[in-house]
This record gives sequence, structure tokens and C-alpha cells, in this order.
Amino acid sequence: MTNPEPLLQVQDLRVEIGERRVLEGVSLEVPAGALVVQMGANGSGKSTLGLTLAGHPRYRVSGGSARYAGQDLLALTPEARGRAGLFVSFQSPPEIPGVKNNLFIRSALNAVREARDEAPLDAFDFLGRAREAAALLGLPEAMLGRPVNDGFSGGERKRNELLQLALLQPRLALLDEIDSGLDADGVRAAVQLVRELRAQGTAFIVISHYLQLIESLEPDAMLRLDQGRIVEQREMAPLPGAPHAGYKGLLGAARTAQAV
Repeated sequence: MTNPEPLLQVQDLRVEIGERRVLEGVSLEVPAGALVVQMGANGSGKSTLGLTLAGHPRYRVSGGSARYAGQDLLALTPEARGRAGLFVSFQSPPEIPGVKNNLFIRSALNAVREARDEAPLDAFDFLGRAREAAALLGLPEAMLGRPVNDGFSGGERKRNELLQLALLQPRLALLDEIDSGLDADGVRAAVQLVRELRAQGTAFIVISHYLQLIESLEPDAMLRLDQGRIVEQREMAPLPGAPHAGYKGLLGAARTAQAV
């Protein structure tokens, strides 16, 4: 029996911003339901990978390939990538003035549902789901009726990213420092949500330097980027009841690199 193709398969990906090369040949595989933690110093290319896979126009692919769910990901428009179940959270979620949060998320969700041949949700059914998810994530219900991230605190913006994740239920989610700005309750809610979605088959690439979060997520693999390359990769096998030494070792290397 042959092994199934990984959900995400990146080969020798090279990416440029303007005249500057940011990724220097990154390769990785992420099976369905797997969780990979990505570390590295500022400017090492961590966020670039996610934004490139999402199709951000600022990032130009100059070589390599990326396959997602059996398709050439790089040949798809950003909208098609989202409809196919790719989700990327922002490290610094922006405000979208004039666009109601609930309308924004419902429009995105119904686009995904259409791509899955599912019936769209009307406003009543969507609000019921959104209110339930917001309560579990500690996001005030009033935020649903305000413009996207308008006047939100840093923690509320990250909870709003988690709300989108919970409602969209993507096949692959890239979370860029989702813990930044969250209090302890918010981090616990994020971990619980990731666990629930992984159990349903969602795969994750998580950028973080927060050891407690990493240990709680129990990743399958950890990567360290440096100057646009993966310079260290570890498959993880956490020990029951004790942090795996590999978490601390790789985290220490990332922090050392960041301090230099």
C-alpha cells in the first residue's frame, strides 16, 4: 500500500520581495491532521511562507513548487485557495473600516460552503453559531456587529482570528503567533480549538516561541528557519506527563539566533 500524498507538499520554494530573496529553498510536508511548529529569528522567513502560500501579491515565487490537496497551489488565486480550505491568520490583524464583522465572516463561510457543495447559512443560523463560538473564545458578542477589528484590543483581534478559524473549519491553517496578545484564558481557548479541529482532520503550521503553548499543542514536528532556510527539523514524540526536551532545545536555538 502506498502512502497518501501529504495535504501540503512544498519543494525547494524560493520567494522574493522586490529585489530581496526571503526564502532560499524551503521544503516541507504536512499530512492531514498534523501540527508543525515553525520557529526562527525575526526576518528568517516564517511569516513569508504563510503569506506566500495564501497568495499575497507582494511575495513573488521565483522557484520551487507547492501542492495542496492534490492541486498546484501556486496556480490558484488567493480566493480559490481560501475556498479550498486554506486559512492564514495575521500576525497583526488589520482593521477593515465599514465592513461588519459578522457579514465579513458569513460571506467567507458561505463562499467556502459553496465550494463544498453545501447550502449557505442565512443570517439567523450564522449568528447562532457565531455567538456560541465567540462565547467559547472569550470574544464579547458586541464585537460581532462592529467593523472588523475596529477598536479591538490586541487580544480581541487574535480572538477574532480564532473565531474565523472556528467557523471556517479549514483543511489547513497557518497560525502566525496566535498567542501574541492573548491572556492565559485566551491561550487555553486557542489550544482547545486547535485540538478539536485536529481531531476532525485539520492540519496546522503554527509560528510561536511560547514554550507553554508549544508543549500544550503537542506538535508532530518542529522547524527552525534561519535566513530563509530550514536549518533544523525535529520529529517530536512527547513523553506523557513531561515536556519533551526537544521543545526546549529548539526554542533555545531560536532565541539565541534572535538575540544575535
